[in-house]
Amino acid sequence: MKIQHTPKVSTPLMNPPENTPLPNASPVGQHAPMSHTVTLTAAQAEFTTDVAYLNTATYGLPPRRAHQAMLAAETDRYTGRLSPLAADEAVARCRTAFARLVGTDPARVAVASHASYFAGLAAASLPAGATVLVADGDFTSLLFPFLARPDLTVRSAPLERLPDAVAPGTAMVAVSAVQSADGRIAPLEDLITAARAAGARILLDATQAAGWLPLPTDRVDLLFASGYKWLLGPRGTCFLTGTAEALAALPPIAANWYAGEDPWDSIYGAPLRLARDARRLDLSPAWQCWMGHAPALELLADVGVPAICDHNVALANRFRAALDLPPGDSAIVSLPVPDGTAEALQAHGVITSVRAGRLRCSFHLSTTVDDVDRAVEVLTRRLRRLPAAV
Repeated sequence: MKIQHTPKVSTPLMNPPENTPLPNASPVGQHAPMSHTVTLTAAQAEFTTDVAYLNTATYGLPPRRAHQAMLAAETDRYTGRLSPLAADEAVARCRTAFARLVGTDPARVAVASHASYFAGLAAASLPAGATVLVADGDFTSLLFPFLARPDLTVRSAPLERLPDAVAPGTAMVAVSAVQSADGRIAPLEDLITAARAAGARILLDATQAAGWLPLPTDRVDLLFASGYKWLLGPRGTCFLTGTAEALAALPPIAANWYAGEDPWDSIYGAPLRLARDARRLDLSPAWQCWMGHAPALELLADVGVPAICDHNVALANRFRAALDLPPGDSAIVSLPVPDGTAEALQAHGVITSVRAGRLRCSFHLSTTVDDVDRAVEVLTRRLRRLPAAV
């Protein structure tokens, strides 16, 4: 279906089916306080690369401990010693570490492999005729599950004006906390206020935010994040959290043995016996991915999001200042450059990406001041040779 740009009034959100169990988590804010036990300097010693890596928005570099855990898991599989129970333990560690990072209870965290699954659950929870508000040009793994339902009305508005576009009858606002293409941060405070006034739920895609940006987890209805970018995991891990009410409204359309109350006692036969908390939405995990992710998530949680945010944004602004760009508040910098610039940077050991026709540089825990200065030197040298092409 096509995105419509005119508002339409929708029917209210569908209520959860009768007898749908509510997650038995404690209220948000009553989780154990986060302890920050690792300094930035100590954490950065975990990363080893001979390039200036400014491409976390595409995939994050693993810290040494996570890389070794991933290799060890595959070696165990190769030798016939991989333990599914050890993999279960790694999933539990990831669930707990993610909860620490975003400020919620582990019982309110579901796990899967990819973001579109969780976006699809949110789309499936809406009744026919519901109206969903999205941001212009947002990432398609968030948009497509809603657009794939022809019985929904999907309205789109510019990111900065999204709060003003929340109208009476809007059932859900689905938006990325940080835009993948250019690093713009959604106006979350105004959006939360507007959504609450309209009775709309908020679905927040935190894939480009979780791990570096403080998030209002306790004030949005649903939040999901893929694990292979700023959360420094291998591709194949993803997390969902939300309020008890919003989680209970999601249909377990991919119910499987791992979503059982006791997974290893849920592998054969009826009756349906799903977990009573957010695990009812789990997908069966790709074992090695989770075993390789747990140490990375724990490292991020031990350093803490505030320290990582300050580090990332300071490096991004150092990069901006060197290129005579105004300061920003994002760990992602997007700028127009001549064609072939990303390839030229890579030839000199600076790894970036191109999105929406612009050079995209992203700065994270693995990035150092030397990386930034190296990237600036190579980039300015190239731009001086081709000034008219910008």
